Amino acid sequence: MTTEAADRADFSFVRYAQCWEDADILLEALNVREGDVCLSIASAGENSLSLLTQNPARVIAVDMNPAQLACLSLRVAAYRTLDHKELLQLIGSWECSDRESLYRRCRDVLDPDARNFWDARLESIRAGIGSAGKFEDYFALFRRKVLPWIHSRHRVEQLLSGGTKEERSIFYSRHWANRRWKLLFRIFFSRFFMGRMGRDPEFFRYVEGSVSDRILARAKHALIELDPTTNPYLQWILTGHHPTALPHALRPENFDVIKKNLDRLEWHCLSIEELLESEPDLRIDCHNLSDIFEYMSDDYFHELLSKLITHSTDGARFAYWNMLVPRSRPEELAHRLIPNQELAEKLHLQDKAFFYSRFIVETVASGTDSVPVADTHV
Repeated sequence: MTTEAADRADFSFVRYAQCWEDADILLEALNVREGDVCLSIASAGENSLSLLTQNPARVIAVDMNPAQLACLSLRVAAYRTLDHKELLQLIGSWECSDRESLYRRCRDVLDPDARNFWDARLESIRAGIGSAGKFEDYFALFRRKVLPWIHSRHRVEQLLSGGTKEERSIFYSRHWANRRWKLLFRIFFSRFFMGRMGRDPEFFRYVEGSVSDRILARAKHALIELDPTTNPYLQWILTGHHPTALPHALRPENFDVIKKNLDRLEWHCLSIEELLESEPDLRIDCHNLSDIFEYMSDDYFHELLSKLITHSTDGARFAYWNMLVPRSRPEELAHRLIPNQELAEKLHLQDKAFFYSRFIVETVASGTDSVPVADTHV
């Protein structure tokens, strides 16, 4: 079974140099227990690393793009060889005048493929590896070319200074959400621009309706309902760094436990389908599935979800995002997979990676013939 997205999308370069999904809500949704087996979409690696903080027995990170696995490999090498401050400097969260020297210390523990990949991209090392992807280039273009036409640097600093919810609401309506913000936001985050500059156009194949209007509404939620001083995703979009907030995997309190558990993490250049075929006896407790179902037809999504359930333990937890395409458990799998809607909606309101339209949490029923009768929290 090959994956549908691989037939059309280009996976030959770094698409995401950071993981643009909030690990805080992911970990609460999955409720990883000591000794669990976790399946994780690798992306740039942060959320797969965050899973290690819960002491699972095994984290299996998969990605069809070898460039994404090179990102994960370098992060693992950085945890092994650098201290926490140096890790943040290598990522680009903090300023650094000599990232090449940090890379040279990591280089010896890289696998050969990752070493060759990064040796050919020293310019990306010097800029900070967290800015090395196409998606980050897209945000950098917005930050450098579009945002200055909307707001001054001082105004951006005011936004990022936070305040109470009431103060944020007043600031947004009076000072931030001007006509240029709404107009240029709708243009820059349209299906056309995102397809050309940010995501692969094929990732919009199953999208219906206005892309920019949905993201604009979620941006308003993030700027008012959530505190910008604690939002690393918003801070990177607007500044290119992490001035006051870090993603879960990069926080100092998580550094040592991730480092201690690195041997429990493995990564493979495979689709999920290929992984399941290669390990027919694999049983998974936790699934971090990113937003991969958006790239599939509805029929293919149902087929893959059913296969994943077959390879899951009773009570296994699924977590995944919808950005623009609605995907959740189909009715034909109602006896096998229980939606945790109340928990999912609560966590979605807390999601600091604010551009997703929905967060999905589901639990595998005990036995294939069990029928869910009520919402059950993970």
